[in-house]
Amino acid sequence: MKFTLDDGSGKDRIILSGIKNFYNAEELVGKTLLAITNLPPRQMMGLESCGMLLSAVCEYEGEELLNLIMLDSKIPAGAKIY
Repeated sequence: MKFTLDDGSGKDRIILSGIKNFYNAEELVGKTLLAITNLPPRQMMGLESCGMLLSAVCEYEGEELLNLIMLDSKIPAGAKIY
């Protein structure tokens, strides 16, 4: 999936993530996600990805599921996480 994110810098950030088996794009629109943004850009599928979304993998009823780490919408884009 290709994400265009507001990282608080004033310009869009593109992050590519292989989560299509766990989420559809429509359910993520408007969500506040946790991302690492100080990584060097990386070529993926012919596009440049400038960061990584953070997630946790947990087992539910014998099935391993990926869970994106989502934050409260009150947290502004670009907030630092400690």
